[in-house]
Amino acid sequence: MKSNKAVLGVVAGLAAGAVIGILLAPDKGSKTRKRITDKANELTEDLKKGVKSAISSLEDKFNSLEDKYEDLSDDIQGKLKEGKSKLNEEFSKM
Repeated sequence: MKSNKAVLGVVAGLAAGAVIGILLAPDKGSKTRKRITDKANELTEDLKKGVKSAISSLEDKFNSLEDKYEDLSDDIQGKLKEGKSKLNEEFSKM
């Protein structure tokens, strides 16, 4: 989660810096608006890539945890069956 916030912070900082730099440049209004639009589109694509990367990372972590849970669940079920079997053996001896 911290890396996701860091990515968003960097993208936001880059966007703010780009907009300020473009607005302070001595160009015509139409050219400045075009540059702002182009930069916004570029930053949007970068943000999409960052979000996709974060989602992929979260999916990988989720799948890993899911696998560990399934293994643990299988172990618990095996232990329960083993315990039940031992209990049945002990009761049959009585």
